[in-house]
Amino acid sequence: VLYPLAARQQKTPLTWADQRAFLLIGFVGYFISVGLQFIGTRLSSAHNGAIITSASPAFILLFAWLMLGERLTKRKLFSVLLATVGVIIVVGWDTGADGGGSALAGNLALIGAAVTWALLSVMARKFSAGRSPLVITAGAVFWAAIMTTPVMFVEWRFLPVHGLDNPLLWGAVLYLGVVATAGAFYFWNKGLSLVEAGTGSVFFFLQPVVGALLGWLVLGEQLTPSFFTGGGVILLAVLIASLPSPSRYSSSASK
Repeated sequence: VLYPLAARQQKTPLTWADQRAFLLIGFVGYFISVGLQFIGTRLSSAHNGAIITSASPAFILLFAWLMLGERLTKRKLFSVLLATVGVIIVVGWDTGADGGGSALAGNLALIGAAVTWALLSVMARKFSAGRSPLVITAGAVFWAAIMTTPVMFVEWRFLPVHGLDNPLLWGAVLYLGVVATAGAFYFWNKGLSLVEAGTGSVFFFLQPVVGALLGWLVLGEQLTPSFFTGGGVILLAVLIASLPSPSRYSSSASK
């Protein structure tokens, strides 16, 4: 899906350095991080997944400071902290996971997913200075697909999939591949090419809010007062992070 669009946009030949960057982004972000999130959610719980992976923006701030030289401003730190509180309000703190060792392994996998997704985000931001986000996404997904395919067959051997004759299953797979994977990865990389990684990280917290809204619209799930309270806190954090810095006001005024 992404390849013909990226091929039209890419005017100059890709170098080996480009392919190495695509390989690294695909391995860290789309193979390791996404894989760890699936494993962690399976072994732990969806609540744990929402809470633990919400630590990813904090790691994005750290990696952006170390790798890109972005400033750790008080506003960025406050926005991430405020949005974290909002996520906890939305999903609740009671994780309900008593799976013993498997739950611990799942939580560790989720922590790994949060760290590696943060690293992916900063690498995508760094590399977007020289290449289009669409080309980066297509190249990284290509390498990730190559790495994921043999693992898929191994997993299929131990965890067989049933209902392959159901058209709804293939429709869900198509949606996950085109919309939730290719589309979502592209828009995330595109956003990070337009704003600082630390600022863009706060938008990560909108996931549980959007998920709850879709659950209400599609599945008829109830929206509790905690959703509106936590969602409001998250939106406030996003607004604070998105406001122009005082230095921009002063520079524009001097002009």
